[in-house]
Amino acid sequence: MGKYTREDVLRIIDEEDVEFIRLQFTDIFGTLKNVAITRKQLEKALDNKCMFDGSSIEGFVRIEESDMYLYPDLDSLMIFPWRPKPGKVARLICDVYTPERKPFEGDPRYILRKVIQEAADMGYTFNVGPECEFFLFHTDEMGRPTTITHEQAGYFDLGPTDLGENIRRDMVLTLEDMGFEIEASHHEVGPAQHEIDFKYDEALAAADDIMTFKLAVKTVAKRYGLYATFLPKPAYGKAGSGMHVNMSLSKDGKNIFADKNDKNGLSETAYNFIAGILEHIKGMTIITNPIVNSYKRLVEGYEAPVYIAWSAKNRSPLIRVPVARGSSTRIELRSPDPSCNPYLALAVCLAAGLDGIKRKLTPPESVDCNIYAMSEEEKAANNIGKLPKNLSEALEEFKKDKFIQDVLGKHLSSKYIEAKEKEWSQFSSYVTDWEIDKYLAKY
Repeated sequence: MGKYTREDVLRIIDEEDVEFIRLQFTDIFGTLKNVAITRKQLEKALDNKCMFDGSSIEGFVRIEESDMYLYPDLDSLMIFPWRPKPGKVARLICDVYTPERKPFEGDPRYILRKVIQEAADMGYTFNVGPECEFFLFHTDEMGRPTTITHEQAGYFDLGPTDLGENIRRDMVLTLEDMGFEIEASHHEVGPAQHEIDFKYDEALAAADDIMTFKLAVKTVAKRYGLYATFLPKPAYGKAGSGMHVNMSLSKDGKNIFADKNDKNGLSETAYNFIAGILEHIKGMTIITNPIVNSYKRLVEGYEAPVYIAWSAKNRSPLIRVPVARGSSTRIELRSPDPSCNPYLALAVCLAAGLDGIKRKLTPPESVDCNIYAMSEEEKAANNIGKLPKNLSEALEEFKKDKFIQDVLGKHLSSKYIEAKEKEWSQFSSYVTDWEIDKYLAKY
């Protein structure tokens, strides 16, 4: 049973004197969109009668098929704490439906729902705990974002060295007002880089939370005259931002990744799940790391994973098993970055893991030493592969992996390929500052 009924939503909106409701949805590239309505239109929205022009959203539909319906998820009701008390603003996250009243196959939330249902049919609940990193930069006189910061703090530093301490505290308090359970917040490795961790949840709620988290962080930053960016690698020679994804499966309320009799404390199901992700990771990478800039982070020397391996004892591989065991047993995929669409990223992670379970795949041996210190011969002997090194390689790997394409569906896969081919073509023909600095005076 859901948290809210239709009557609950109407009552809360009236009791809280909410005047505007934002009907939110996410495009295929992870950009949050919305249609704003007044209180007078809310009943129409709750009857699933609100429409929008889908042809205006990149990756959705052609102009001949433009009319789409928004179906609000009542449990996603949330009142924004940063809006003025008179004329409060609330939001409802929506699923996208076609004029025929069928789920739109290009809706990322629908893609995740389908894989969650597949897991449920197998008796599983997919739990996810994301770790979202971001940078806080100054804006220019026009209010546009820059990559300028006066801060020089590092990992776990505190004020006054950590100049973002107060704003991060305000973000935490705002998120708590919105119903988040914040587990930790701290300064990250790079100057002006931060991390706020919130409690794990079931996959759909976790994906919704990631989208809400980004909106809240950006909104609070703007109040301070700063810009919060989830760009993976905003500065050369500095650490990049990741979005590590902690994952586990439960069955009848019990964590089924745990086995106290195993040397690593892992069950056969957990090993199968790991093997499934390793099997499909190259094809998944364009979803978990979707932009040109993503691959500037996936390089050696900055703690981001480069090699395809797993370990229960060190942090250099792609997948690590955190030390907690029992009900907290989980695996951590370290390659995703916060530019990804969380609905699609979690969908492919879960689907790949389930594929490993269904096929009873076995992962290679755990790599418990520092992979970056291994010779090329040692890596080859251990069959340690590498992630795609740029968007073009990732796109080709995606084209090869029919399983991952099927997870996303024909419509979304074709739109995604088309868009990423265009993005890579534009980047490849762009003249960068590096080229001017390197070659202009020489030639």
